[in-house]
Amino acid sequence: MRVFATVLLSMGLAASPLLAKNAGEAGKEETPAAVTSAAAAPDKPVAVKAEGSLIESEVQDLRSLVEEQRAELEAQRAALKAQQLKMEALEEKLGGRSSELVTAPVASSPSASAEPVASAAAITPAMSVSAASAASPAAQAGKDDVSPLQLRIGSAYLTPVGFMDFTGVWSNHDRGSGIGTNFAGIPNGATAFQNHLNEFRESMQNSRIGFRFDAMVKGAHVIGYMESDYLGNNPGNVSVSSNSNTLRSRLYWVDVAKDKWELLGGQTWSLITPGRSGISPLPGNLFFSQDIDVNYQAGLVWGRIPELRFVYHPSSKVAFAVALDSPEQYVGKSAGGGTITYPAALGGLNATQFNDNTTTLGTPNVAPDVIVKLAVDPSSKFHFEVGGVERQFKDWVASTNTTFSSTGGGVFINLNAELFKGFRVLTNNFWSDGGGRYIFGQVPDLIVRSNGAISPIKTGSDVSGFEYTHKNTMVYAYYGGIYVQKNATFDANGTTPIGYGYNGAAAGLNQNRSIQEETVGFNQTLWRDGKYGALNFMGQYSFVHRNPWVVPAGSDKVAHLNMVFLNLRYTLPGSAPTLGK
Repeated sequence: MRVFATVLLSMGLAASPLLAKNAGEAGKEETPAAVTSAAAAPDKPVAVKAEGSLIESEVQDLRSLVEEQRAELEAQRAALKAQQLKMEALEEKLGGRSSELVTAPVASSPSASAEPVASAAAITPAMSVSAASAASPAAQAGKDDVSPLQLRIGSAYLTPVGFMDFTGVWSNHDRGSGIGTNFAGIPNGATAFQNHLNEFRESMQNSRIGFRFDAMVKGAHVIGYMESDYLGNNPGNVSVSSNSNTLRSRLYWVDVAKDKWELLGGQTWSLITPGRSGISPLPGNLFFSQDIDVNYQAGLVWGRIPELRFVYHPSSKVAFAVALDSPEQYVGKSAGGGTITYPAALGGLNATQFNDNTTTLGTPNVAPDVIVKLAVDPSSKFHFEVGGVERQFKDWVASTNTTFSSTGGGVFINLNAELFKGFRVLTNNFWSDGGGRYIFGQVPDLIVRSNGAISPIKTGSDVSGFEYTHKNTMVYAYYGGIYVQKNATFDANGTTPIGYGYNGAAAGLNQNRSIQEETVGFNQTLWRDGKYGALNFMGQYSFVHRNPWVVPAGSDKVAHLNMVFLNLRYTLPGSAPTLGK
């Protein structure tokens, strides 16, 4: 009806000048005829007057309707103009410079920390998965012009990564390893001075500094990630005057993701490290406990090593990956781990063909370790993964000109589930034949038999527990355990024991049968602000006990250690952009 009325009005307006002209001419020249016509039809004047009034009323209604529509169109035009001005101002602000500060929100999810380790589980947004899915900078620009930090270079974004830690640790026996615990070598023996003296230390070594680079390149999301701390190899007098701790590399990798495929290369958390969700190299998506201890939890399976990784994501709930990790055939002594006893005639293999914590980069490894993993996340409340590792070992015996090879491997099953809001249980389990390297080097990979043949050592580990977050507080508890099977034999003379776990003085106290750790802790967010970052206060108590296979006379059958950690952490502001989502 409105369309019909509009058409009718348009026709009326177009005809009105002609009607006006004809009416004027009729008044001047045709009045007699009009009178005659009227006289000739004395029964019509009333009907003609009524019909003219009706038409005039309809024309007036149509004019009012057009005026209303014109007013509405003007209002819409004004609104569109205002929106256009706002968009132009925003584009000028965000895109007019080659390098500028832009905004995005700070993530607040405790389960997606940059580094749950030592943990600001609630507050390391620049490293977290939640940060990666944050709102776009443009959407946030109108809210706050200064928080958090991103540096835009062309169409790429550079996000600062890091936090400042001040850590204090007390233990009832002298560990002699700074703010990280060498679980396999905690003090034992009645005559050891470490068993009679406690230890207190303060440090900033766990502080982090780094960056994250994000860009879209031909439809692929490219992430470059670098992270370092101050736990490098220090000079012997580092703690005397200046405490000039050594900067070291932790992570340095590039990841390219497009559609369902992903490729990663560089030094990263190994694919064997348990995940919190999906398959991702970002620290916030991985599990390495909430512990302040920089060596994490006894029994944790992990590595930060060079890796080439291929990932296929058939859906948002399933991921499958294959990785080639830099190998190392290892026989002990790293981070307090026990070592093997060689055959008398083959001691020269030590520190040359096998890494005994002194060979640096000199070990002749055969091939990369191959790791596979399948991860399933049916919802944000449940994560399950299963996988395995395959390893190759090899040596050469000069006296017989013989080469020996052996294959090792292991399997792992990990899961975590949120039973109710904020309360998550988890378990991570590993069993291997030659996989000791991945349990923080607490167990050797293998022994060497009297003829030079290689025999992998069977070992298993577990870390299980819970994490509970309520508002700004997180509490957690874990149990970690390592079990090592005996792998002993005799030397060529048939009487001297060699290998690992045998009964003999040469075995020492560090050929462990088991290592266990119970831990409880908390993480309290004191304040958090998108412009300024966050401040957290954390605490941890751990009880460690280890059981050697053989205990010499005068030594305790079980070594015990109590430890208390306190940590104050300031986390930098910063959040990754939304790209490729």
